[in-house]
Amino acid sequence: MSRLSSLPASLQSAITERRLLKVIAGLANFDAASVEQIARAAAAGGADLLDIACDPALVKAVAATAPDLPICVSAVDPDLFPPAVAAGATMVEIGNFDSFYPQGIVFGVAEVLELTRLTRALLPEVVLSVTVPHVLPLDQQEQLAVDLAAAGADLIQTEGGTSARPFSAGSLGMIEKAAPTLAAAHALSRAIELPVLCASGLSAVTVPMALACGAAGVGVGSAVNRLNDELAMVAVVRGLREAIDQRAVVRV
Repeated sequence: MSRLSSLPASLQSAITERRLLKVIAGLANFDAASVEQIARAAAAGGADLLDIACDPALVKAVAATAPDLPICVSAVDPDLFPPAVAAGATMVEIGNFDSFYPQGIVFGVAEVLELTRLTRALLPEVVLSVTVPHVLPLDQQEQLAVDLAAAGADLIQTEGGTSARPFSAGSLGMIEKAAPTLAAAHALSRAIELPVLCASGLSAVTVPMALACGAAGVGVGSAVNRLNDELAMVAVVRGLREAIDQRAVVRV
């Protein structure tokens, strides 16, 4: 039986129907008040999953704030995952790596595979999502995704927003920003049978494109977590939810 069957029914349906919306609070965001605000906005806006930093106290705070919203914890240290799962996290994720690139830290193929193997050994029954580093050429991303599936990953996530260099305003600029992660979603969804989550640099303009490219869902961070006003966050999440639900189900 697939480990995905252990997820809440609503989350399973969102993945199967290719309409998952994950709001990302930030791998480096350990501010409880900020994460709780994002959690409330994600729940009110109709998100399916909240991705937070891997900390048991944050997991408990979010569970109390938005009890019906499943929690994914993200980290690059497998030893951090078990306490967070014990605190109530539904699933774990290796990555997203975007916050490390400005520090000059790059995760290579061997390192990501080893993190995956270590995590699977620690948590053999817990759903595991793994981010494929966008710094790799697309053919290497595809091969890594295949190897990650063999190593025990249950979902694969793309990234790429930090490498994009949009030079246009408005909708065209949003598409330019999302281009690297959209390309990865298109390539990886055809290389593996696991669900692919497209994340990094997305907006309401581009989330339908991610799903049309083959993604089972999307992860959106800065479009929500950079805002200071909770009502504005709710509005953005609702806009993302509507963009997903109103899309035409096609593949390009």
